[in-house]
Amino acid sequence: MNSSSLSSGVVVPGAEIRIGTGRSRRFVGAEHGAAVSYFWVENQPGEGPGLHWHPYPETWVVVEGVASITVGEETFLAGAGDTATGPAFVPHRFVNAGDGELRILGIHASPTIIQTFLDED
Repeated sequence: MNSSSLSSGVVVPGAEIRIGTGRSRRFVGAEHGAAVSYFWVENQPGEGPGLHWHPYPETWVVVEGVASITVGEETFLAGAGDTATGPAFVPHRFVNAGDGELRILGIHASPTIIQTFLDED
């Protein structure tokens, strides 16, 4: 861990948790003394993860853009400022349903990220 200490907490630079060469990030709480984990995702129109599930709930906060979120059999739209949730073990996914960039925070109620993908691609 290369995080900078700040009082009794830590600062984790975005570059340390970047996914590949893109702007999305993966924060695994257990690696930084936190009880939650998250994905900060920046997707272009039509992009999003495949159908998957977690053994814990997930909460999404749409920061910018419009997300089409599927949880189980239900699909709904969420826009900037909206928060959506999905229960443990229920398959879900989201896709950028807007014309511009989607910025969404996926909060995992777990110090580690555990996900099982159901889609092949």
